Amino acid sequence: MPRPWLRSFLAALAIALLFAQPAAATDGIRGNLVGVHWLQRNLGAADLLLLDASPAQLHAAKHIPGAVNVDLFSFGIQRVSAAEMEQRLQSWGIGPGRRIVIYDQGGDMMATRLFFDLYYHGVPAQDLFILDGGLAKWQAIGGAVTKEPTPAPARGSFRIGTPRDEVRVRLPEVLNASGDPARHALVEALEPSYHFGEAKFFDRAGHVPYSIMWPASDFYNADKTFKSPEEIARMAAYLGIRPEQQVHTYCGGGIAASVPFFALKFIAGYPTVRLYVESQLEWLQDDRGLPFWTYSAPYLKRDRTWLNAWTNRMMRTYGVTRQSVIDVRPAEAFNQGHVPFALNVPAEVFASHVDRPEALAELLGAAGVDPSHEAVIVSDGGLNTRAALAFLMLERLGQRKVSILMDSMDDWGLGGMPLTKEPTKVGPRQSRFDLTIAPVAYRASARSGVVTKDPPSTRGHYPKVFIASGQQMPAKSPAGTVIHVPYTSLLNADRTPKPAKDLWTTLAKAGVPRYAEIVTFADDPGEAAANYFILKLMGFPDVKVLLR
Repeated sequence: MPRPWLRSFLAALAIALLFAQPAAATDGIRGNLVGVHWLQRNLGAADLLLLDASPAQLHAAKHIPGAVNVDLFSFGIQRVSAAEMEQRLQSWGIGPGRRIVIYDQGGDMMATRLFFDLYYHGVPAQDLFILDGGLAKWQAIGGAVTKEPTPAPARGSFRIGTPRDEVRVRLPEVLNASGDPARHALVEALEPSYHFGEAKFFDRAGHVPYSIMWPASDFYNADKTFKSPEEIARMAAYLGIRPEQQVHTYCGGGIAASVPFFALKFIAGYPTVRLYVESQLEWLQDDRGLPFWTYSAPYLKRDRTWLNAWTNRMMRTYGVTRQSVIDVRPAEAFNQGHVPFALNVPAEVFASHVDRPEALAELLGAAGVDPSHEAVIVSDGGLNTRAALAFLMLERLGQRKVSILMDSMDDWGLGGMPLTKEPTKVGPRQSRFDLTIAPVAYRASARSGVVTKDPPSTRGHYPKVFIASGQQMPAKSPAGTVIHVPYTSLLNADRTPKPAKDLWTTLAKAGVPRYAEIVTFADDPGEAAANYFILKLMGFPDVKVLLR
């Protein structure tokens, strides 16, 4: 048995070591990040190579003593031969057995892109590090800087072997990822102005279809250090990105995309993360004219040409149609003229069954609405409270897909589309080519996270923000952060949603955060549902409607 004084000493030592661990993790090496205090202690070590990835003019203005400038814009980021790349790496002093610390101005994307280039060409991950917080954090702790040019380093002896192609994704794979969002997460590292089409790098504005907007700036704290693995995983979960998915990152030209690549793979430990080096530059130059979106979910809005093409007589005769057209206008208006094969389920039916979803499902099935189809809601045009409430209720019931026709029946007729006054036949089919719509057993599969009656009972990844959606603030508001965004402020004169860039500007000015559990509410549930539709159109991942 140890003596009492020895036991006390060992206990005190254990406590001291325990409390020292957070500081060591912060100031020392954390995976592929090194702290500025660690660099202060190790600066000048023979086996340490310090690379400044900042543009040459910034490096010349001030840099950490001994840093070798590797300006991506000077040597270019386009693909070169392995022999040329090997010469570059050797000229920077890279060789076996050297620890390489890369930095930029802090909270930037140049260090992560240089990290990717070195890792892709075979530099071992255990020898590669990024200075957490970059030059900004270094200066914040009083680290020395200089304008004196760094002498050329001794030439390194690094030899390039087989590149790590498993961390690069090519155009065919990106096309596949865009079409298979269940198994792939396509992360766009650009700011909202690019994602929603206000700004552009090339000939078109917007983003690759089904991209998830996750700007590079989101990965940094206020002091320009990287966020913790836990916070990065929290953001990913909120955005719907799962570790088991194939994650592909892209941007305009493959530089900003290196930030989520590094953060997810080397900080948060996601197993399969790849960088699309060519990014938008290649996508938009493709001769096929690949699609580019501005809304995050444009398929929620349908037009007359699309609907007529998929639900006409020929498509229905040959069993191609997979759409249930639901006309929510009153029966009198429906009988005056409607889309062929539309099913009349007046808006009042949805409104009177807000608290009875199971009974609503039974009525819909009897009317011929197939839950496995896309339900296309037809009203008197645009996004109105009646169409919005039907959209909400169908989503709540678990309808496979729901959209709203933005055209009115006047628009439909003026566009040369057929209208009919004949009632749509619903009943048993007599033959294969019988166009009667069969009733179905509509079994409601309640979708969570669509409506709430008790906000405290739900808990998202981020705090709640309530959006009052009517023209006037309700007399009674929930406790918590409340923002007033009338749904009409998000619509054009014809009641269609404004362009994505304008919607984003309005929402941002109103103070709607990108990371929040958003709950819309209003005295009229249709008004709350209208904002729900807009927020889903814009890609907000956690939106609910408060039904009272």
